[in-house]
Amino acid sequence: MREFSLPALYEVPADGNLTDIVRRNAAQHPDVAVIARKTGGTWTDVTATAFLAEVRAAAKGLIAAGVRPGDRVGLMSRTRYEWTLLDFAIWSAGGVTVPVYETSSPEQVQWILGDSGAVACVVETAAHAASVESVRDRLPALEHLWRIDGGGVAELERLGADVEDATVEERSSVAKADDPATIVYTSGTTGRPKGCVLTHRSFFAECGNIVERLRPLFRTGECSVLLFLPLAHVFGRLVQIAPMMAPIKLGLVPDIKNLTDELAAFRPTLILGVPRVFEKVYNGARAKAQADGKGRIFDRAADTAIAYSRALDTPSGPSLGLRLKHKLFDKLVYGKLRAVLGGRGEYAISGGAPLGERLGHFFRGIGFSVLEGYGLTESCAATAFNPWDRQKIGTVGQPLPGSVVRIADDGEVLLHGEHLFKEYWNNDGATAEALADGWFHTGDLGTLDEDGYLRITGRKKEIIVTAGGKNVAPAVIEDRIRAHALVAECMVVGDGRPFVGALVTLDEEFLARWCAEHGKPAGSTAATLREDADLLAAVQSAVDDGNAAVSKAESVRKFRVLSAQFTEESGHLTPSLKLKRNVVAKDYADEIEALYRG
Repeated sequence: MREFSLPALYEVPADGNLTDIVRRNAAQHPDVAVIARKTGGTWTDVTATAFLAEVRAAAKGLIAAGVRPGDRVGLMSRTRYEWTLLDFAIWSAGGVTVPVYETSSPEQVQWILGDSGAVACVVETAAHAASVESVRDRLPALEHLWRIDGGGVAELERLGADVEDATVEERSSVAKADDPATIVYTSGTTGRPKGCVLTHRSFFAECGNIVERLRPLFRTGECSVLLFLPLAHVFGRLVQIAPMMAPIKLGLVPDIKNLTDELAAFRPTLILGVPRVFEKVYNGARAKAQADGKGRIFDRAADTAIAYSRALDTPSGPSLGLRLKHKLFDKLVYGKLRAVLGGRGEYAISGGAPLGERLGHFFRGIGFSVLEGYGLTESCAATAFNPWDRQKIGTVGQPLPGSVVRIADDGEVLLHGEHLFKEYWNNDGATAEALADGWFHTGDLGTLDEDGYLRITGRKKEIIVTAGGKNVAPAVIEDRIRAHALVAECMVVGDGRPFVGALVTLDEEFLARWCAEHGKPAGSTAATLREDADLLAAVQSAVDDGNAAVSKAESVRKFRVLSAQFTEESGHLTPSLKLKRNVVAKDYADEIEALYRG
């Protein structure tokens, strides 16, 4: 199939904007908890009425400070209650939110705030404020800087004390559906980040259709979602806005360091995350079982879950014997795993990278289905996702209702729909190239099956052509290798070379466990073990698993374990954890050469 679409389930209001959501919630669901604030380790519910009052109070401060309709306001913070509060306050003042990753360098801060022409910025910490101040002489438009941890929200409320409610109502109604809501700067795997202009229409079409298609996951007064993704990333914004549209209760935590504890405390019914989160849940559970002497039981339970899930896709379904084994392991293993995920949820939505079929079947088999989706900043997050009632593991699902997916002659995925971005800010050339012929050219390669389910097979610009002329899409094998508990990152190489090779980094958390289990000295590192025979054998097993998914010509013949990690700080990962392949290739040129010596 070359093209597939689904009818829209949600109609975008022509004269509306995202501030309508908080006003509607307060009018229709005044006492429903739409968001929760965590203070002193305790979650406190905030009703729709209370949230609207706080949004208005902050918006009054922005108006009093001189923020005008259409002005850009930067927001640099970890994921927390105030991020969502200020996002809606900026819109209520008529402004346009410009997210800045809280890990951004001063140079990146200067580029984003300068390119967008931000007139004000709210940061979280003193360190963030120092980053902005260090480049402020190069930001002539920036007039105001507030700090959340320095009482910035309270300062805004005091500043706007004399602004009338009617003024906020008027400002809240200025923006229409096709006006910019936010400028999200792409992570920039190559070159400077581009400012992606997403309109109020983009978010309405995106979140409205997702909520309607997944309505059983968004039941008002019953369901809840815990957001731990960065809100500077468009996926995080989807997770923020869609629950507000439903509405269901939204909780926000800054990272995944203590995710298990946060899940146990908040007990969400729905989780939205990236594959690495679900990989860590699986690998952590398996490692704990092994440490407790129950590794064989866990592995049998995992194999049973996978077999059970696969059988669900067959006409006859799971056999009686398989159902009995599954019921036994549900009591012994699966129930405990669901408890780790909060104990109330049956579904998660995963995006950002492929989850892998084995892991997808494992989670569905334990009674916690992870619905894969696919999207980009330019598509306002998900442009395809698996429906809750017709999941196809291994695909990223069907198109967002109201949108179209087309496969070009060269295999590129093309998109059309109301959810797409409007333009790249101050970059007409890039806009014209990306939206050629009225379609957004994603740069990704994919296929559509007979039911309109999309599979992503690689990136056009990442295709490796070996010396023998074989085209290799790295994503498939990299994702399989990276699924191993010991592997943090994997980058396939081989352009113009006689065979395919790989650079591998180790997961430091699981390396310590592996060392304890295999009699290696405590404190051993990737640098001290990179030539260790046992470690190389373990990594080889991950490579063998990856090779099983591809042809012999595409398989990894040799690999090198690296001493260091690929991190955002080292310049090898974007803030959304995508590999900067050109930077890795340059910095590790000697390691790549070593693969092909002799």
